Amino acid sequence: MKKNEYKSLRGFLLLWSSQTVSELGTAMSDYALIVWVYGQKGTASSVTMLTICAFLPTISFRFIAGALVDRWNKRRVMLAADLAAACGTAAVLALVSLSALRTWHLYLITALLSLMNALQVPASFVATSLLVPKEHYARAGGLQGFSGSVVSILAPALGSALLAFGGLELVLACDLMSFAVAFIALLGFIRIPEPERPPEEKETSFLKSCLDGIRYLRDHGALLRVTLFLAAVNFLAKLGNDGMLAPFALGRTGGDQRALGMVQSAVAVGLLAGSVAMTFLKPAKKRMRLIFISCAAVFSGNIVQSLTARPVLWCAAAFAGYFMAVVMNVNLTAVMRERVPVEMQGRVFSAKDTLQNGTIPLALFLGGLLADRVFEPLMASDSAAQRALSPLFGSGRGSGIAVMFFIVGALGIALSLTRLRKPVYRELDG
Repeated sequence: MKKNEYKSLRGFLLLWSSQTVSELGTAMSDYALIVWVYGQKGTASSVTMLTICAFLPTISFRFIAGALVDRWNKRRVMLAADLAAACGTAAVLALVSLSALRTWHLYLITALLSLMNALQVPASFVATSLLVPKEHYARAGGLQGFSGSVVSILAPALGSALLAFGGLELVLACDLMSFAVAFIALLGFIRIPEPERPPEEKETSFLKSCLDGIRYLRDHGALLRVTLFLAAVNFLAKLGNDGMLAPFALGRTGGDQRALGMVQSAVAVGLLAGSVAMTFLKPAKKRMRLIFISCAAVFSGNIVQSLTARPVLWCAAAFAGYFMAVVMNVNLTAVMRERVPVEMQGRVFSAKDTLQNGTIPLALFLGGLLADRVFEPLMASDSAAQRALSPLFGSGRGSGIAVMFFIVGALGIALSLTRLRKPVYRELDG
């Protein structure tokens, strides 16, 4: 990176690096708590319920949060969200230390912190737009993907090591220290400029401001169609390996945490490789076409994983699929940053995020329900359907989820490739 480029990105690089430290601590805690919850209950629905608690409050509050972020100081919002997350981790640590932690405690604390996350995510999105020159949007996206993938690689390994060495208490203590790094950096060393709000916008009622994001998407049909496409993609993905990977891997391997860690690390390595590629490659000219082809490639990973019981092949499919997920997401983010005025990005991003992620809680709920009550019992039964499916998907725990993966993969590929024939998306490439 050239000296003048580094200078123009200095604020973003400091924010990015300090937040990465915090994200690593959070990811280690998330991994350890998933293992803990599965160990307590041993069901897919117990794991997916934790994810539902993380998503549902965020999605429900996101419309209001976007309007607040566009009105409020972005730096203060992010500081408050970091502090709230630290308090949540401290509460879990106290419960563990007293041997009083129960699964419902985690569900409740996760749901409360999800409300703060509704503010944190759009604030971070807008802060990046304010700190990064437009010509470096794709590079910033690549760096964020790079750090996310590094975190995903390290979190399972470090989380497992810390669990073995000092238990859940040590993992949570490390998480608290990582929060301190991000909080101090943002408080003392980073200044985020505030965009000038148009005079007419200052007089707009708060209710109208909350709905401005939806109106913007409605008036820009191509962006709305992309958002609805992503809503369908997210619904399918959470029924597949994006939402059911932990119960799938743990079920197929008899609860082997190392196998789960291997696959999660392969996901992270794929994200890392994709992020490096997107950081240095020139921006694509036909972004929408690339987005849809990449999405089809992501879903193909579900099919590969469903047809084998070998963790090494799960890892290969995870690497390839999530490499293409980065390609898709970086291009989608660049399209949004370029097409939406920065003074409206909080509201539009929140509206888009609410619509595209609104299907996730339902998918997670259905995923756990279908796995535990339909597909897993089906593949454990002595029936004609089981005998027909077992040569492809095996038998025993996890084989029912494998059937789900195959169905999701086929539907996702079909959905993605049929978008290539829709001319409405081409205007976003202009």
